[in-house]
Amino acid sequence: MSALLVATLFWLTLAAHAQFRAVVPAQGSYAANTVYSPGVDAGDYVYISGQGPRRPDGSLPASFDEQARQSLENVKAIVEGAELTMDHVVYTQVYLDDMNQYPAMDRIFGEFFGKNPPARSVLGVARLPEPAIQISAVAVRDLTDRRAIFPANYKASESASPGMLTHDRLFISSMAGSDSASGKVPDDPTAQVDLALDRMHAVLKAAGLDFGNMVFVNPYLTSDIPWRVMNQRYARRFEFGNTPARATIEVSSLPGGAHIEYTGVAVRDLAQRRAVRPKNMPPSPTASPCVFAGDTLYCSAKDGFIPGPHGGIYATTTPHQLRQTMRNLLDNLEEADMNFDQVVETNVYLDDLSDLPSFDQVYKEYFSGVLPARTTIQQIAPVERKPDREDQFPGLEQISFVAVRGGTKR
Repeated sequence: MSALLVATLFWLTLAAHAQFRAVVPAQGSYAANTVYSPGVDAGDYVYISGQGPRRPDGSLPASFDEQARQSLENVKAIVEGAELTMDHVVYTQVYLDDMNQYPAMDRIFGEFFGKNPPARSVLGVARLPEPAIQISAVAVRDLTDRRAIFPANYKASESASPGMLTHDRLFISSMAGSDSASGKVPDDPTAQVDLALDRMHAVLKAAGLDFGNMVFVNPYLTSDIPWRVMNQRYARRFEFGNTPARATIEVSSLPGGAHIEYTGVAVRDLAQRRAVRPKNMPPSPTASPCVFAGDTLYCSAKDGFIPGPHGGIYATTTPHQLRQTMRNLLDNLEEADMNFDQVVETNVYLDDLSDLPSFDQVYKEYFSGVLPARTTIQQIAPVERKPDREDQFPGLEQISFVAVRGGTKR
């Protein structure tokens, strides 16, 4: 038997018996947290919850520079708890409650990563669990084929790579709807959307991929971009009914005064990509409910919308809406022959972070064993909570997640 075949059988056996593991940093007390894990080791990838600026002893640094540095130290502690280094980090999301702090964040970010920093998205939000910064991350265990991707004529001016390639995926930094050379933002929303999509496409092409390889996309936009315009331009780039999973999030601000940016994940081998759609759900020109990248399932964001005739949101409180959201998410999981125990990461968007305690009381009912990693934000100012003419209420929460098939939690 050849050495290559022996090695292949070994890794296949290891993958078949993979187990999810909660990752807890060596320092710091997370024992009281009954809602999410600091990190989840899912085998090929480690998913790291949004990390705020508090020190392990619970104290909060005074200056933003210290807060940003501590948030990254907290990410680093979880990465090292998984027996990895910061060189293994391939993607980060940075949330700021003041976009004016972007230059300081970018400078400090560069202190923690080498010549090939991870892909990154940066969002300005209305409120965080802890001001003034929160950072989540994804790390790859196998550094084989990990390399930064730069489109032709790309001018590197930030502490992030446009794309980060791994053995099976491409993680794409947020690509803004602005001119890549001058940073100028066009006045026309349509031009902004096209620029952002063109810049994402350039990263894909530099990695030898195309839009058809995308499995998940986050369009982040401000109120200056009409959703109708964004959806129309976006749908032109993808195959109808076979689009990536998507979480479209309105935010308070974006770097450089941009009004829209796209970030996402692509799978290198199209044979590993498969869209999942419940049979009673019609195909969409803009989003698939979930898409597989190998054994990893990326799922679109869901809220408490009740599908079907006269569909809408009729629950009046965050906890009640959350129960319908989890039902909607479970529909997608079951179509993929999966369940909530295989969810390794969630992103929670709340209309008002003041609702977090009541949200958590319901949220934790749906998970057992190793809890998923989680990032929670309030991206814009709260809406007015009253019914419209059809007695429908505004959405008060939204969740997207990543699940992994083939593992068991311990």
